[in-house]
Amino acid sequence: MIFLTPSDALQKAFDGLKSGETVRLAKGEYRQKAVLAADNVTLTGEGAGQTVIVFDDYARKIHADGREYNTFRTYTLCITGNGVKLENLTVKNSNTAPEEVGQCVALSVHGKNFRAENCEFISTQDTIFLSPFPDDLVVRYRGFIPEKQLYTEGANVSLFENCRISGNVDFIFGCGEGYFRNCEIVSLADKRGSGFVCAPAHSLAQENGFTFFDCRFLNGGAKDGSCYLARPWRDFGKCVFINCSLGSHFNVKLFDKWNDTSRDKTARFLYYNLKSENPAAPVSWAAELDGAQAKSIIKNFEKKFLSI
Repeated sequence: MIFLTPSDALQKAFDGLKSGETVRLAKGEYRQKAVLAADNVTLTGEGAGQTVIVFDDYARKIHADGREYNTFRTYTLCITGNGVKLENLTVKNSNTAPEEVGQCVALSVHGKNFRAENCEFISTQDTIFLSPFPDDLVVRYRGFIPEKQLYTEGANVSLFENCRISGNVDFIFGCGEGYFRNCEIVSLADKRGSGFVCAPAHSLAQENGFTFFDCRFLNGGAKDGSCYLARPWRDFGKCVFINCSLGSHFNVKLFDKWNDTSRDKTARFLYYNLKSENPAAPVSWAAELDGAQAKSIIKNFEKKFLSI
């Protein structure tokens, strides 16, 4: 067990970690930006809201290399190791005006078999990124994004359980296979008028996308009827919502096709047993699962969850 306090340098400690070690973070604010590259490491705090890792980078900020940070360099905490687990802590990007400064990532996950339990993730636009990148961005960002973050072989699976995730626009996004069980998903106010929880970009070859079980989609200041569960960042993006409750901040259509695109023709949005404060009238291109289909998805998830 390695013990750290807010006066310790996280990056220096992370760089010295060996596979299988556990890092205990004392309560307090760690105003630091860090990359965790070691495999099979557990990072544990003294409670969400008590142990807080926070930084304030944003997309339009100029980096030391003379270029803008861009979305994908704004993270507060970046996970590139495999088998990493976070528990009992908060990861936050403290910027609150994405309409002025651009995207502000709190957590970026590039490793396989990532888990978060009893954690809180806070930002506004683009709170959590689950890699891999869409193929076109791999080409675009070659030499710009570090290789260990840009390239991914095989499937990345991330599991979030009993977590609270806050944001306003596209605040859970990427191409990774992500599962969210018994989480609170909080939509914050946005001056641009609309909010979107998920922005999936999964390829057609990916069987699984972002899946939410027994989650509560809460209003953290958004206007009634202004938010959507998902919009496809790329064609074939996939999201599944099972046994979830929705606040009155959601538009009755629930899903958006992404501006003036035709991604309603390819998006894979599925739902079952949604409990909405507003009478929901989902778009025709989203599919309602039957009980047997939902049970099969839950069974497959539990098998995968217990195996990691």
